[in-house]
This record gives sequence, structure tokens and C-alpha cells, in this order.
Amino acid sequence: MIEDKNPQRTSIAQLGEFGLIDHLTKNFEITQSSSLKGIGDDAAVLDFKDKKVVVSTDLLIEGVHFDLAYVPLKHLGYKSVVVNVSDICAMNAKPTQITVSIAVSNRFPLEALEELYEGIAYAAKEYKVDLIGGDTTSSQKGLIISVTAIGEADESEIVYRNGAKNTDLLVVSGDIGAAYMGLQVLEREKQVFQVNPNSQPDLDAYAYLVERQLKPEARTDVRTLLYALEIKPTAMIDISDGLSSEIMHLCKQSGVGCNLYEDKLPLDPQLINVCEEFNIDSTTVAINGGEDYELLFTIPIEDFDKIKGNPNLTIIGHMTQESEGVHLVTRANTKIPLKARGWDAISE
Repeated sequence: MIEDKNPQRTSIAQLGEFGLIDHLTKNFEITQSSSLKGIGDDAAVLDFKDKKVVVSTDLLIEGVHFDLAYVPLKHLGYKSVVVNVSDICAMNAKPTQITVSIAVSNRFPLEALEELYEGIAYAAKEYKVDLIGGDTTSSQKGLIISVTAIGEADESEIVYRNGAKNTDLLVVSGDIGAAYMGLQVLEREKQVFQVNPNSQPDLDAYAYLVERQLKPEARTDVRTLLYALEIKPTAMIDISDGLSSEIMHLCKQSGVGCNLYEDKLPLDPQLINVCEEFNIDSTTVAINGGEDYELLFTIPIEDFDKIKGNPNLTIIGHMTQESEGVHLVTRANTKIPLKARGWDAISE
């Protein structure tokens, strides 16, 4: 496809704040019965009747959480919704609404924001959530996105981080580590491009990893799956900062220890191949890489028969007494203390 070297650029200043909001949100429809009033008033109005409400907020900042050198704006919009919907899933709740706020510099024309909101709209439709509000303002340094996600659940359904018990099984959905390696591939191709702007990356061999980085998916299906299996997790968290970090969170909040088994980690074959190419240990990537947005949870050991052999879920360890500590059990059956070496938004 031939790139348009002179794309249309409409200054945001031409619309003003309220005109911009109207323009970007005019095609969003309300689909949730709990959304009484969305965009267009001083505040949204929600009615959850006898349900409990769960709320989560995340910031995505250019240069910290994303690099527009290789992240398309449409993918960024989609991902900004997914990372928040994932937090609602981690409470075993159903996502229902989002608000989106952006701070944007004058280097972004209206057409760029339209692309961003296309991705947001696609995610909203995919996950059946209503966009009910937000804010826009100017930025001196680039693009900042803040998304708040709202969800609902019966009180009996909600799962916290602090309910894991000694002997509980540790379970993860999907596979892990792929998003991190996708980022490494994109960073490598960016460096090649900076040296030779005429080079065109061939990403076919890395398609799955790159997709996991640029277009992750929230595991809304796990709640339904566990309900069908008649399993209620005792503790749950999503894997945004890395498996080791999330395990440490569960252990600290629940007052337990853990044995994580290296040979049980679910790794995609493409991840293993690319780790060899980059000369990086796949286990290190799996336990420390972030942004997988899979769900990590604990279940009573009595539920083992319900979950064994399920292709969507993998038992990767078990909880122990707190005094035993948190360990990685290697393939050689050696115990290594597990440390949280995942993403730290403050220190980065």
C-alpha cells in the first residue's frame, strides 16, 4: 500500500474542547442497561441495582508505556481499553463501562485522534462496554491516555488478592512471556530502521509475539469458564507487571508462600524459538516479562479434577505456608527464591 505523503491534517484548535469531544464520541452507542446517562452531562449516571460496582484506572504515557515509532494509534486505543478491562476481569467481575481522558500535544492532528478513537470504539464493541465520559486537555510533551473501567458482580462472585490458602493450586490462563518478546522484536526493528530508514521489517516469523504486545486481549472468558466448571477462585490478579511480581502480590496479600514449577510454565513455541534467537532464557522471560494480561489465580486443591486437562488453564504451582517462602522449582528440582523483577512503573 502506498503511503499518503501529504495526509489531511485538521488542527484540533479548530474544534475546541467540546467540539472535539462531540466529534470523537458521536458514534459511540449505549448498550448496557446500567448506563442511564453517558456523555453529554456533568456526570454519567449508572444503575447497578443489587450488584456491586468495581472500578479501576490506568494511565498510559508516551515514552513510558508506549512508543509511537512502532505502535499504531488504532492499536494503542484498543490496548488502552484492554488493560483496564483486564483489571475488572481480575476481580471476577463483568466489565460494563469505561471513561477515556486524553492529554495531547499540538503535534497530533484531528485525524490522529480519530485513529486512536477507532481503536477505542473497536475494543468497546468487542468487550461490550459503554464509553460514558472522559476529558480532553493539552499536553506539553506528547500523548497521555487515562482510562477508567467499571464493572459489576454479585458480592459472592468478587475475588480479591487476599484469599489464597495453604495447599491451594496456582493456575494461569493462556501462555506467558510472549508480549515481552514482542516488545524486544519491535525495539530491535526500530534500531535497524534508525540506522537504515529504507529497511522494511519482515515480522512474519514474529507475528504472534508482536500481536501479543500491540493487541493484547482481556480474559473475559475465564469468568464464564470457571462458572461452568463450578470453581470459584480464592484469589486472583492479572499479569500486567510480570508473573513473579503478581505471585508476590498474591502471597503478600494472602499471607502464604508458593512453589512455582518451571516445567509447568505455559510457553508458546514461537516464544521459545525467538528466545533462542535473542539468546535469552525463556523461563526468565516467562516469569519477569509483563503485559500478558492473562489471569493468575488460586483454587482449592479439591478442584483439581475439574480443571486438569483444560486447554485454557494451566496449573503452575501451589501455595504453601508463609514461613516456607516463595520459590521457583527448577527442572533440576532445585528451589530458587522468587524475586519480583517485573515492570515497576515508578522506578522505570
